[in-house]
Amino acid sequence: MLPLTRQHALTFAVAGQWTSLVRCCKRWHEGKDWLVHVYLAVLPIKILTSFSMNCTVVITGFLPMIFSACLRLRSSFFTFLCATLISIFSLCSLLWCGPVEAQNSSANTATVFPVVHPVKPCDALKQVDLKELGGAGSEVLSATETTYNNIAVCAVEGKLAPQITFKTLLPLQQWSQRYLQLGCGGLCGNVSLQVGAASECVPLKTGSFVIASTDMGHQGMSGDFGADKQLRVDFAYRAVHLTALASKKLIAAFYGQPQKYAYFSGCSDGGREALMEAQRFPQDFDGIIAGAAAMNFQVQNSFYHAWLATANTSADGKAILTASRLPLLHKAVLKACDGLDGQVDGLISDPLSCHFDPASIACPDGNASSKCLSAAEVNVIRHIYAGPRDPRSGRRLIVGGPQYGSELGWAGVFVPSAADQPIFSEKIALDALRNLIFETNPPASFRLHDLHFDAETFARMQPLHALYDATNPDLRRFAQHGGKLILWHGWADPHISPMNTIAYHEALRSVMGNTEADAFERLYLIPGMYHCGGGEGPNQIDLLTPMLNWVEQQQAPQAIIASSGGGSGGVGNSRQFGAPGMMSGPPPGGARPPMMGAPGDKPGSLPPGPPPGMDGPSSTAMNRMNPTTATGAKQSRPLYPYPYLARYSGSGDVNLADSYEAADLTKPDPAVSWIGAAFYKPYVFRRD
Repeated sequence: MLPLTRQHALTFAVAGQWTSLVRCCKRWHEGKDWLVHVYLAVLPIKILTSFSMNCTVVITGFLPMIFSACLRLRSSFFTFLCATLISIFSLCSLLWCGPVEAQNSSANTATVFPVVHPVKPCDALKQVDLKELGGAGSEVLSATETTYNNIAVCAVEGKLAPQITFKTLLPLQQWSQRYLQLGCGGLCGNVSLQVGAASECVPLKTGSFVIASTDMGHQGMSGDFGADKQLRVDFAYRAVHLTALASKKLIAAFYGQPQKYAYFSGCSDGGREALMEAQRFPQDFDGIIAGAAAMNFQVQNSFYHAWLATANTSADGKAILTASRLPLLHKAVLKACDGLDGQVDGLISDPLSCHFDPASIACPDGNASSKCLSAAEVNVIRHIYAGPRDPRSGRRLIVGGPQYGSELGWAGVFVPSAADQPIFSEKIALDALRNLIFETNPPASFRLHDLHFDAETFARMQPLHALYDATNPDLRRFAQHGGKLILWHGWADPHISPMNTIAYHEALRSVMGNTEADAFERLYLIPGMYHCGGGEGPNQIDLLTPMLNWVEQQQAPQAIIASSGGGSGGVGNSRQFGAPGMMSGPPPGGARPPMMGAPGDKPGSLPPGPPPGMDGPSSTAMNRMNPTTATGAKQSRPLYPYPYLARYSGSGDVNLADSYEAADLTKPDPAVSWIGAAFYKPYVFRRD
């Protein structure tokens, strides 16, 4: 699918009037040629109102008056002349103003539905029976009037057996008949009601959604719930599905009617949860937004993070590459690849076109200095980019690793600030490998050096693929339901490689065909964005409003505007959205907080907070490496649906989205395969 540009606008607009053209030809055949002239006058106005509602609304405001005058003329010649002049004038206006696509398609244009008020008091919801959903022991624990983001709500907390906890917030005054369910991050373990990727969504800011989320069936960030088979199932898929059913039941009871539309938005594991809903329960939601999805759960939490941790560990158990070395590496990567998209702006918009060799900044004598890398550091970096391979076949064991341009985001994830400091990759991989990845858990003494990166180990973890993973590309039932899907991922994500999301996008098209997939799915890749947010480039986005318009008005999204410089807080722009629980990452070379859990967390669990390195380097380092932010100017950049990127047009302010146009993005080499390619083909899900 091509993004709608000025070059394509007229073609698409005329094509959209095909029925009218056929009718016009019929009238001409019947001898009613004056109707043809009328149509010629109406056609450009119809085109303009469809594709250029910006400045052309003003210009075309007086065209109906000219058209009316033409109709009063009895001469077909003068009618045709007027119609021709209007057409020329309108088409010039279209080319001058450009289609609406050139603007922010995530503008605040969501449909406004009539407000529905509660039909019963909040505390009456304590009587809603949940046992038919979750079984014996399922119940509403509390229903209390309170405020959330300054919005008056009825906050309901409930339990779905055996121990799924969920929370639903129902507006008391301005419910717009929409339901929004949110995913969580990491291994979950708490109820998060933080909304992300919706920074300009007006219905969200005004508190007109019912919002809900779940802890996925266990408390605390530790993975030791994996010892219980039922809790594995609850985490894999059951908790999200039952929370959707329970919340919808509460909505019907509280407002006396069901929701008009239901949406799901999540990032990281929340992205996996989002895709799991589309694949397992296609009737649950009308619109699903899946960011940086941990869809390939089995591989992501075993080979991927275990490799990143071990690749940077020396024989004495200490890290070889430390965070203070990352700015040097990142600067070299930018020097090699920043300008490949036609603009030197501190961002790599097309990482797959980058071919960087860390040996280019190796120290001649092999010993590290402030200006070059040691031989050991070069070797680590090569292993990080390359990923693990089966020693016998040479096939890759992961879809892809961290991409060029993500280097500053490695801090705290798999590159510590000091050689003896802990890293996230080791913690998450050990937790998953000991408790979740295999049918039978290994002993508690299992260490990462016990993991063999080979085909035999891959085969041992494969049986649970159909339980945890959400990589099934057959979404025919979801599409038939009328569902819409938006995928998004940061190119500089160090936690989950964007190659996973690209692989799913391509697999979906392979199975369903491009035409059918275009009708309900889009993928957006954000240059410089870390995991679920943050990063070096414009990364504040609103995907919720375009989703509302797609589902409710059948307006498919095209360019989405990403912005920066406006702060990181606010409703719909949470930095906690999808963030796996862990310590906050320091700037390269900065002090690192101790590995501590939140109150009530189980021993050995990871504390909540943004991913390490999400804030990136210090502002001074960023300004030095990214001149476009040195003045503090707010930036905006269009994000085109994959496989397109935003390329500077060569004129205009580089900080403004209007100065960019769509260009082709480099696609993965189809000849390069990985050992789990079958994971991205249709399969039958496991129930337990």
